[in-house]
Amino acid sequence: MRAIIAIFFIALAITSFSIPWVRRIAIDIGFVDAPAQRKLHSTPMPLMGGVAIFGGAIVAVLLYYRGRPPEQVIGILLALTIVALIGLIDDRYSLPAWAKLGGQFAGFLILAYFGVRVRLPIPDLLNYAITFFWLAGISNAINFLDNMDGLSAGISAVAAAFMLLLGALNEQFLVSALAAAVLGACLGFLRYNFKPAQIFMGDVGALFLGFVLAILGLQLRFPENENVVTWMIPVMILGLPIFDTTLVVISRLRRGVSPNTAGKDHSSHRLVKMGFSQREAVLILYLAAGAFGLVGIFLTRATVLEGYLIGGVVVIAALYAIYRLEQVYRG
Repeated sequence: MRAIIAIFFIALAITSFSIPWVRRIAIDIGFVDAPAQRKLHSTPMPLMGGVAIFGGAIVAVLLYYRGRPPEQVIGILLALTIVALIGLIDDRYSLPAWAKLGGQFAGFLILAYFGVRVRLPIPDLLNYAITFFWLAGISNAINFLDNMDGLSAGISAVAAAFMLLLGALNEQFLVSALAAAVLGACLGFLRYNFKPAQIFMGDVGALFLGFVLAILGLQLRFPENENVVTWMIPVMILGLPIFDTTLVVISRLRRGVSPNTAGKDHSSHRLVKMGFSQREAVLILYLAAGAFGLVGIFLTRATVLEGYLIGGVVVIAALYAIYRLEQVYRG
């Protein structure tokens, strides 16, 4: 446990202390996000906060392993580096969607080579397909969620905290170490990103956070319960970004708009339209993410019947929430 605490504080310190320097460099080289009609900020905003998040988390893990991490950790760090690099290039040059997906596929191939994948009792080809769908889906869900000050980093921190807890309780050091690094990096960044934000994480941060959280979900193991129940746990822990992405995709398809287009139709925007301030909307979504996480913890001890009953209730509640939020958008 001391090692986990050390990793957390190293990531927190590196990220929080590096942000002012990264911010200054971004401004000096013109690496900024310009205001636009579909964006909330009115002045150019430095766009390299994700570099500090990535650096804080990765360096914390490498320092703990004294530069000699196990083979599987090397594979994970290499995959994360490729995904973060693609995000950084996208922030600078606005890559097409297929190029970003290609970077995520390259990360998936590296993870598969090092044995990080779904292992269900089905044909391996399907296991690989599910693995890539999960990695790309969560990466882009966290990226979609990066639409309001403090939102994506805060939700990622909540998810990482739950994965840290579950990893520690199940004596999975790799999961808890990575989760501690992500949690520390997110909290260090939030100091400068919570409204009013001084810097944005950009795609480099959002894609990195989504990819690493997806990896943590793949690596979680619950030997005391059945796989037919425990597969739902990472889905619940990451339920808020999954919910938001589902809401946006359904809404845009209904309106005949490409799901890949930017817009002010996310859960956060709809809460603001209901009368909440931006800070209040973000905090409400933090609480919702926490509620999803608590359901995930319940599922660690649930029977098959209990697990699918509570899972069904969550799905029905989520569909009702999508319906109500879509009504708000129409209004």
